[in-house]
Amino acid sequence: MKINSIKINSYGKLKNKEIELKDGINIIYGKNESGKSTVLNFIFNSLYGISKNKKGKVFSDYDKFKPNEGEEFSGKIIYELDNKNTYEIYRDFNKKNPKIFNDNSEDISKQFNIDKKTGNEFFYEQTKVNEDLFLSTVGILQKEVELEKNNQNFLVQKLANLVGTGEDNVSYKRALDRINKKQLDEIGTDRSREKPINIVSRKIEELELQKNNLEEYQNKKYEITEEENNLIKIQNELENTNNYFKEIKLLLEKEKIEREKIKIKENILEENNKKIKELNIKLEEYENLEDEKQEKINAEIKKMEKEKNKMKKNFIISFIFLLIINIFVILAVKENIKYAILASIPIHFIVWRIIKNGLNKKQNLKKEELIKNKNNDLEIKSIENQVNILNENSNSLNKDILELNNNLFLNNNVEIEKLKNKYKNISSENKINNLEKINLEIEKIQNEINFNNIELHKIKLNKENIEPNLNKLAQIEEKLNYNKNIKNNLDALNLSIEITKKVLEESYNVMKENITPKFTNNLSQIISVITNNKYNIIKFNEENGIMVELSNGDYMQVDKLSIGTIEQLYLALRISMIDDLSEETLPLFLDESFTYYDDERLKNILEYLEKEAKKRQILVFTCSNREKDILNKKNFEYNIIEI
Repeated sequence: MKINSIKINSYGKLKNKEIELKDGINIIYGKNESGKSTVLNFIFNSLYGISKNKKGKVFSDYDKFKPNEGEEFSGKIIYELDNKNTYEIYRDFNKKNPKIFNDNSEDISKQFNIDKKTGNEFFYEQTKVNEDLFLSTVGILQKEVELEKNNQNFLVQKLANLVGTGEDNVSYKRALDRINKKQLDEIGTDRSREKPINIVSRKIEELELQKNNLEEYQNKKYEITEEENNLIKIQNELENTNNYFKEIKLLLEKEKIEREKIKIKENILEENNKKIKELNIKLEEYENLEDEKQEKINAEIKKMEKEKNKMKKNFIISFIFLLIINIFVILAVKENIKYAILASIPIHFIVWRIIKNGLNKKQNLKKEELIKNKNNDLEIKSIENQVNILNENSNSLNKDILELNNNLFLNNNVEIEKLKNKYKNISSENKINNLEKINLEIEKIQNEINFNNIELHKIKLNKENIEPNLNKLAQIEEKLNYNKNIKNNLDALNLSIEITKKVLEESYNVMKENITPKFTNNLSQIISVITNNKYNIIKFNEENGIMVELSNGDYMQVDKLSIGTIEQLYLALRISMIDDLSEETLPLFLDESFTYYDDERLKNILEYLEKEAKKRQILVFTCSNREKDILNKKNFEYNIIEI
C-alpha cells in the first residue's frame, strides 16, 4: 500500500493544503508547530475516523483539530493497495462515515461494514489492522521517543516484551505475576485465611448449619400443608355437594310452587265440574217439570177450546131455537108480548157474551201460565249458558294444567341434566329428590363444613406459629444462595484465571518456539547493521531477558547498551513486525523519531530505512535538516515536502 496524495480543506491549523507523496522515503519537513503532526493525524483520522472521546488527553482530536465556525472541516486522501486498486477517501469530519470512491469515481461506501460505534470499517477490511495496532507499529510518534528517553529500563522492558510476547506493552512474567496476585487478592487459596474464597466458604458452612436446624420446621410445614390441602380438598367436595343439594332443593321448591299452581287450577276445575254437574241436574229437573206442566196446560187449553166450541154450538142451537120460538110467538101471540119476546134475543146475546168472557178469561189464565212456563225456559237457557261457560273454563283449565305439567316435566329434565353436568363428581346415592331428606343432608353437610373450618383455623394458627422460623429459614437460604453464588462466581473466576494462565503459558510457549526466534534473528540482523557489526547476535530467555553476544563470545544484557542503541533496536524491531501484521505492505510513519539520535546512529538507521524503503513507503516527519543531509550525502533518493 502507498499513499498517493493528501488534500486538506481545513484541519487544525492547515487549510487548502495539497501534498503529493511518492514511493520510498518521503521527508515532510517543517519547523516546530508548523503542522507536521497535524498531517499525520489527518492521515490517521481519515483512515479510521476522528474521535470525540478524549482517551486520557486534555482535548479530543475532534475538538483539537476542528477549525473555526463556518470553515469546512474536511479533506481527501488517495491511496493504492498492493493489488493496484486505487481508493479516494473523502471525509467531512463532522460526520461519522466517509465517502469512498474507486478507480472509476464510483461511490462504494456501502460495500464495507459499518459499525454503529466506529463507523465505516473499510481500512480494517482492506488491511486487517485496527487503529490501536496501527499506532503501536507503523505509526511511531515523537511522544513515544520522549517517554522512552527518560526511562531506559522502561524501554528495555518494552523491547523484551516485544521479543517475548509480540506486544511491547505485554510482559509474560509480569502478566503472570499480576494474574497470580489478582487470583490471590480477589479469590484466595486453600492455604489463605482471610481471602474472599475463605470468608465465603466459612459463611456457607455457618449458614448450612443454621439451615439444617431450621429445616425441621419446613418439614413440619409440609405435613401441615399436606393436611391443610387434604382438608381444603374435602371442604371443596363438601361445598360442592352442599351446593348441589341446595340447587336440588331450589329446583324441588320451584317444582312444589308449580305443582301448587297446578293444584289450584285442578281445584278450580273440580269446582267447575261440580257446578256443571249441579246445573245439569237442575236443568234436567226444569226440563222434566216443564214438560209435565206443558202437557197439562195444553190439555186444559184443549178442554176449554172444546167447551167453548160446545157452548158456541149450544148458543147457536139455542139462538136458532129461540129465534124460531120468537118468530112463532110473533106470529101467534099478541103484539105486546111480541116485543117482550124480541127483547130476549139481546139478553141471550148478553148471557152468551158473559159466558164467553168467562171462558176467555179462564183461557187467558191458562195462557199466562203457559207464558210463565216460557219464562222458565229463559232460566233454563241461562243455566245452559252457565254450563257452557263453565265447560269452556274447564277446557281452558285442562289445557293449562296439561301445559303446566308438560313444562314442569321438561324444565325439570333440563335442570336435572344441567345439574348432572355441573356436578359430575357427585355420587348417585347423593342424588335425592325428596325435599325433607335434602334438608337433612344440607344440615349434615353444613355441620361437616363448620367442623372443617374449625380444623382449618387450627392449621392456620399452627402455620402462623411456624412462619417466623420459616421466614428465618428463607432469609438464611437467601443468604446461602447469595454466598453460594459468590463462591460459584469466585470458582468461575478462578477457573477463568487458571484457563487464562494455561492459555498464556501455551501462547508463550508457541511464541518462544515460533515468533521469538524470528524476532531474535531480525534483531540480530538489525543490530549488526546499526552497530556496524559491533554486535551480531541477540538471544532471549525468561531469566535474563534479551542478551547481546559480544565479539569474544560472552553475553551481555541489553540494558547494558546505550540508550541510543536500545532505541534503535526498539524502532527496528517494530519495523520488522509490520510484515506480520497484514497482507498489505503498509507505509511506515516516523514523527520526530530521531530527535535524540547522534549523527552516527541516524546515519545507520537511515541506511536501514533506505533498504526498507525499497519495499514500502516511508514518511519521515522532521523539523531538522539532518535527515536530508545524510540522505543527500549517501545519494539516497527521497521526496521532500515542506509544510
